[in-house]
Amino acid sequence: MKTKLILLFVIASFIGKAQNSVQLKSSLINTIEELKEFVAIPNDALNPADIQKNLLWLTKKFKHRGFQTKVITTEGLPLFFASLITDTQKPTILFYMHFDGQSVDISKWNQENPYKIALKENVDNQWIQLNWNALENTIDYNWRLFGRSTADDKGPIVMFLNAIDLLHQNNVKMPFNIKVILDSEEEKSSKPLPKAVRDNFELLAANFLVINDGPVHHSKKPTLIFGCRGITTLSITTYGPLKPQHSGHFGNYAPNPVFKLAHLLSSMKDKNGKVIIPGYYNGISIDSATQKILKSVPDDIATIHKTLAIKTPETVGLFYQESLQYPSLNVRGISAGWVGKQARTIVPDKAIAEIDLRLVPETNGDRLKSLVKKHIKNQGYYITSKEPTLEERTSYSNIVTIKEGSVTNPFRTPLDNKYGIWISHVLSDTFNEDVVKIRIMGGTVPISPFINTLKIPAFIVPLVNPDNNQHSPNENLKIGQIAYGINVYYNLLSTSIN
Repeated sequence: MKTKLILLFVIASFIGKAQNSVQLKSSLINTIEELKEFVAIPNDALNPADIQKNLLWLTKKFKHRGFQTKVITTEGLPLFFASLITDTQKPTILFYMHFDGQSVDISKWNQENPYKIALKENVDNQWIQLNWNALENTIDYNWRLFGRSTADDKGPIVMFLNAIDLLHQNNVKMPFNIKVILDSEEEKSSKPLPKAVRDNFELLAANFLVINDGPVHHSKKPTLIFGCRGITTLSITTYGPLKPQHSGHFGNYAPNPVFKLAHLLSSMKDKNGKVIIPGYYNGISIDSATQKILKSVPDDIATIHKTLAIKTPETVGLFYQESLQYPSLNVRGISAGWVGKQARTIVPDKAIAEIDLRLVPETNGDRLKSLVKKHIKNQGYYITSKEPTLEERTSYSNIVTIKEGSVTNPFRTPLDNKYGIWISHVLSDTFNEDVVKIRIMGGTVPISPFINTLKIPAFIVPLVNPDNNQHSPNENLKIGQIAYGINVYYNLLSTSIN
């Protein structure tokens, strides 16, 4: 019932700005059709040909709205830039989104093609596909669009374009200059971004940055986020025999790399999930004022636990929001031997753990990786950065290969920043709701190059539903969130900063 009431208010407030329900329905239909067209272009960042096709689509669509556009060459894949400058005396908003997406495993999707959007409704907890003709009679805000990047992050781009259309249709004189930068490698850490920002300093200059990525808070209230954690990675490989060996002949004799890896990983955390590597949490303190801010976030812990199907969480923090204020050490995947029907009676030759470390502003990614490596060395391991040689294998009892990933830094804007206060007021006035203000979110958006180079504050204004399955099979976007997103853009771009 609460969700329905929120959606009804979104509709009502949107109609107030859009002037009439006919205009609202037209805007939603146009957004859905344009999103179908955009999603139909595959966007795997691992495939440069995909990115080029998306750049052509973006250039056409932004030019159609009167934007000046530019494809920015980088050391990796290109970035897309668009600007709508009406008066150099006006403040400038820089919007950041990304148009690349995670790779897909078609076998895990409940539709034939993840790049062909499917319209679905929920019937008795089952998602049933609808014919597109259903939209001719009604638009149910609970219906969803299933497809890769519908939510992360093509949906917000198309919402933005259609909000611009509405502003033009209603002859709204926007009190801002607008710049947009769209990333093509966000899903692979945006490695070329820092240099690209430095090289295009004047082009990207703005008063503040708004990031439209990620989901609104689980309460479904308007959400404003003041920071995000950074990330870096480690790949750790332990070794057993040179080749997999028969477990009957060599079990109890050939060292098993899986047990080596298991002991190594378990030595990094206590039973409650806290990292016990010396110095890992150094520099972090949470005062009473910050605790008050963290506790103001309306997290429904019972729902979170039900969704995760857990009874007891880890206790790095005393509660969910507090846990996000600390760096994490996460095992994101392990590989060794064979499993399931392919399981074999062997001693594996190696075991691999992929690790990600989420960073907060008080931590340094390279420093944390050094602490992890030092800890592994103190466990008696000889460390190499590549496959060990035969000489190394026969000289050391414990060998580990460690490969390091790049560092994407975190950011955190003060909650009393004037632009943040303005955004919060716009969201509150638009939806007549208290705004959920999050000090720092758990995920990562590669924004620090803009903050550090352009010297501007940044804010995340998420638009999509919290249960959108981003990065996973059956990613989806709720139609009600499309109306929400268009409404957010419309009001941000039509409200002066006073």
